[in-house]
Amino acid sequence: MKKMFLPFAMVAASNLVMAGGDLQEAVEPVVNVPAVVEEASDNNFYVGVGIAAVSARAADVTPNLFQATKEQDRLGNVDLLAGYEFHRHFAIEGRYTTSFTHDDYTKMRGWSLFAKPKYPVTEDFTVYGLLGYGNVELEESNGSGIEMDESSFQWGLGLSYMFNESFDFFADYKFLANDLDGVIYQGIPTNVSVDSFTVGVIYKF
Repeated sequence: MKKMFLPFAMVAASNLVMAGGDLQEAVEPVVNVPAVVEEASDNNFYVGVGIAAVSARAADVTPNLFQATKEQDRLGNVDLLAGYEFHRHFAIEGRYTTSFTHDDYTKMRGWSLFAKPKYPVTEDFTVYGLLGYGNVELEESNGSGIEMDESSFQWGLGLSYMFNESFDFFADYKFLANDLDGVIYQGIPTNVSVDSFTVGVIYKF
């Protein structure tokens, strides 16, 4: 009987602690598990609209969005965009642009498909790049004879500010056409470049 009682007594004693003459149940140590930050986006689909200042010019002319020059036409465009955010650091985005005003010579429409790498600088501010492929079509206005319709590599840089969970404000610069063959004025062949600066708002579903 003593042999059977001894193991039970040892097991019971191992679960109790003697403190000041009182028996207390042993307390399991608390293990703090670090929280895992979820990187995936909660709002994956988004759409947006922006107003773009566009410079369509001969490739060897420096763009100037603040002053009219002889071999440049300044355009005002509406940009429509839609995208899908796979991750807080990466999205795919499509854009369509069309002119609603211009200086003298041309009007424009075009489309783009971008890979959009992103880097959150703070909780609200994010910087991003745009790398992709798109089309630019320039059409004549006021009898200028301008003609251009080509697709090429496009790139851009921008930043966004998260106003709330549903809305972001953004501003970006895009280089839409570089040294493309075209007709710039009255049948004169030349190489054409197109730049665009856009400000707008994004709605996240």
